[in-house]
Amino acid sequence: MKIQMIAVGTKMPAWVETGFAEYQRRFPKDMALELIEIPAGKRGKNADIKRILHIEGEKTLAAISKGNRIVTLEVTGKALDTHQLAKNMEKWQLDGRDVSLLIGGPEGLAPECIAASEQKWSLSNLTLPHPLVRIIVAESLYRGWSLNNNHPYHRE
Repeated sequence: MKIQMIAVGTKMPAWVETGFAEYQRRFPKDMALELIEIPAGKRGKNADIKRILHIEGEKTLAAISKGNRIVTLEVTGKALDTHQLAKNMEKWQLDGRDVSLLIGGPEGLAPECIAASEQKWSLSNLTLPHPLVRIIVAESLYRGWSLNNNHPYHRE
């Protein structure tokens, strides 16, 4: 199974790229984690946010590989603990499809992306900085994988 993380935003600080890359490289080849960055629309004082979100949404949906399970990261999604995430990951694998995790920009995800999702996942009730979400999701997925595979990374 391949997991695509499709995130709005490019030109991340070095610490974000380093943190994400650290977890990305730990995944085994049979569960590769791929990052696809969608350029964020230009936001100025008089920006048409609704239009920007629509364009970001179109680009995000176009980046999803055909047939993938779509999971959106949203504050209003379902909060999962590590064991629940690990169980979800097992279900994803048994489903036989790859997974696309969608992470929005400053205003979140476009309504089209939310409508297309099969599952909504919340990391926290807090609004987290979107660059940091990449690292948290990558680490959480790796921890879930390690739990499912009896890898020593996750200890109880």
